[in-house]
Amino acid sequence: MTTPAHPGRMLFVNIPVVDLERSKAFFAKLGFGFNPKFTDETAACMLVGEHAFVMLLTREKFAEFSKLPLADPATHALALYSFSVSSREEVDSVSAAALAAGATEADGAEDYGFMYSRSFFDLDNHGWQVMWMDPAAVEQGPEEFAASARNADAGA
Repeated sequence: MTTPAHPGRMLFVNIPVVDLERSKAFFAKLGFGFNPKFTDETAACMLVGEHAFVMLLTREKFAEFSKLPLADPATHALALYSFSVSSREEVDSVSAAALAAGATEADGAEDYGFMYSRSFFDLDNHGWQVMWMDPAAVEQGPEEFAASARNADAGA
């Protein structure tokens, strides 16, 4: 993997939610935790990775940060949120947990060999994708990995 361009930089993605407690409970069922230092009655800091966080904000709190009007995620897509897990089986189990907790399936399983994913809409209609990528593909890059897999198949 390449060296980060900005070591120590963190990513915070802010998304509006209708009911913060309901959203926290939903994402907790998917295995996410929250940083209590950055969580209150208007916001919850969801831990996604070592340096990646999703801030679940009440619509009112989100409006304080945005200079533009809020879009309705049921009718307008502004972003799709994707996170990786450690295996194909975990893609399926996280997706099943999301559906059991009230999410709506967006797409069935997508299998590209080196990458496997499932997508759903959360309780606020934000689009999420759970994905797994073969560690060799991560190291080599998807195109190089796919080419080496094709060459290996051709030689078999």
